[in-house]
Parts: sequence; structure tokens; C-alpha cells
Amino acid sequence: PAQSRKDLAAALKAAPAAHKRILLDFGGNWCPDCHVLDIYFHDPENEPILDANFILVHINVGRYDANLDLAKKYNIPLEKGVPAMAVLSEDGRLLYSQKSGEFEAMGRMQSTAVTRFLVQWRKPKQGCSVMLVNC
Repeated sequence: PAQSRKDLAAALKAAPAAHKRILLDFGGNWCPDCHVLDIYFHDPENEPILDANFILVHINVGRYDANLDLAKKYNIPLEKGVPAMAVLSEDGRLLYSQKSGEFEAMGRMQSTAVTRFLVQWRKPKQGCSVMLVNC
């Protein structure tokens, strides 16, 4: 748990230069679903998306007795279970936090759920825009 603060500080410092968002992964070493999420992060489909767009920071909450202030700061309701994630902008602003234990049952989910999440929250490419057309 103590390493989490150091890793977060390093990510907050590195993200602007790397032009990446910060992905906070709240969990614990005891949590089987957290281990599944980590496996999914590093599968061949997700790892390139993760590496290109995010700095991943694992926030170890111990047995719900560590880094509780970080969970509160980033609006993670630990009572809904872990793993839980938050996405920060490259300048450290909170963009998203899971509120409903969306990944709490990761062991029963597919890797594609992680893929969809990563794609949804990656930083938009420079020079890209969305144009809406009424039909």
C-alpha cells in the first residue's frame, strides 16, 4: 500500500510530458477479481491500448484499511467492491470514477469489457474532431 502514493506521484509528474491519461486501479493483493483485471490489462488486445494511452497506477487498498483517503479523493466507493478504476487527465483532473462496482465481478467478465473501457477513456487523438450530421 505504501508504494501506491509514490507511484501516483510519479504518474502525475510523467503524464503531461507523455501526453497520457492516468488510470488508477484500486484493489488488493487478496482479490481474485483484481488479478483477473491485471491479466486482462496485459493481454494482446488490451496491452497496446493501455501502453499507448495511459499510465497505470495500482492503488492497493489493503483489506479496505489502506489508501482510503485516495479512494475518497477520486470518488471510489470501496463498499461497492474492487477492482474499481478512476481515470485522470494528464494534468491530474478526475475524468471518471466507477460508482457501481462495474468491475467488481471481473472474474465472470470477458477481456473485451476492459477493451471497451480503455477505448472509451483513452485520450482523443490530436487534430481529431467529431462532426454530427443530421439525416
